[in-house]
Amino acid sequence: MRDILVINSGSSSLKFALLGWGGDLSLDGFSVHYQGHFSGLGGRQARLSIRDGQGAVIRDDHLIADVDQYDHAAALSELLNWMDALPDAGRISAIGHRIVHGGRHYREPVRLDEGVLKDLETLIPLAPLHQPHGLAPVRSLFTLRPDVPQVACFDTSFHTTQAPVAQAFALPRHLTEAGLIRYGFHGLSYDYISRRLPDHLGTLETGRVVAAHLGNGASLCAIRDGASVASTMGFTALDGLPMGTRCGTIDPGVVLHLLTHENMSPAQVSDLLYRQSGLLGVSGVSADMRDLIQSPVPAAREAVELFSYRIIREIGSLAAALEGLDHLVFTAGIGEHAAPVRAMVCQGCEWLGVRIDEARNECGEIRISMDDSPVGVWVIPTDEERMIAWHAARCCL
Repeated sequence: MRDILVINSGSSSLKFALLGWGGDLSLDGFSVHYQGHFSGLGGRQARLSIRDGQGAVIRDDHLIADVDQYDHAAALSELLNWMDALPDAGRISAIGHRIVHGGRHYREPVRLDEGVLKDLETLIPLAPLHQPHGLAPVRSLFTLRPDVPQVACFDTSFHTTQAPVAQAFALPRHLTEAGLIRYGFHGLSYDYISRRLPDHLGTLETGRVVAAHLGNGASLCAIRDGASVASTMGFTALDGLPMGTRCGTIDPGVVLHLLTHENMSPAQVSDLLYRQSGLLGVSGVSADMRDLIQSPVPAAREAVELFSYRIIREIGSLAAALEGLDHLVFTAGIGEHAAPVRAMVCQGCEWLGVRIDEARNECGEIRISMDDSPVGVWVIPTDEERMIAWHAARCCL
């Protein structure tokens, strides 16, 4: 059994998972030993929470910085020291990283070296809120574990199968050639879903699928027989559906208005669109769908309705790109757990042939469509960590 460490680093957090692999290159060939996350990074105090493979909390500690701040490098050192001290500690054979942006050239996971890392650092302007934080642990681990191979797994690579017409903006050609195109994101989640759906269908030919990754970040993807055809996220992870705190698709004229008539700075506009909008902005209550569903505040209901309405409209768009619809898949936090949202979306898609069984939906069964529904409707939990471990194993071991 070999251990694979999976890292998903954010601006103030670092999520991780340690998976064991016995050599079986199927998704089920990996077993989760531990999962956890650091929060509050960048301050004087951070928090570390770890669960074992059965989900039991085995550590939940506050960590105090010895210097000015408890940063990502300190978190990685703490994590590796903890892993080395485990009674069943094994050698980490590979480290897989979730990297948001692979640009136009990295179309599949790649083993990291100094040259690749420098290439990926040139993409920071395309994802300034995500790319630096995803790459920082790579450089730290070059020092902390120089003998362990590292693999970058990209959220964009799944969408590189899209036709140029699906990726293009109507901008001057020199801007398109400079990389201003629709990249799409949440690719690791869609990759996992596209590989799991055949298990439930009993065939590798899944047909025309719209997958709905609905969480604090939310998007939809049109998939034909496992390949991405179109997606709702574009040049950045701000585009498409309304999200927890992100606005989703917005008239570019609104941004110009905020800059020129509301006298907002680019930094203020960025903060508004990324952190103050979406479910939080519309409701004025919360960015958490669980809070909104339970809230008696009318604006909370309006936020849920807007979220569902935009999903319905975008499903129609993606069904057009697919020239029909065979399956609709819900995944991620909201998609997997918010039965009322699934019900609203499916009701709005009845014209496409969607028919759900209300009892199955409320119980959260894997298939929630009626047996005679022309469109199969599924709830499939995503597992990006397992997907990253699978890619890392294929690249290195």
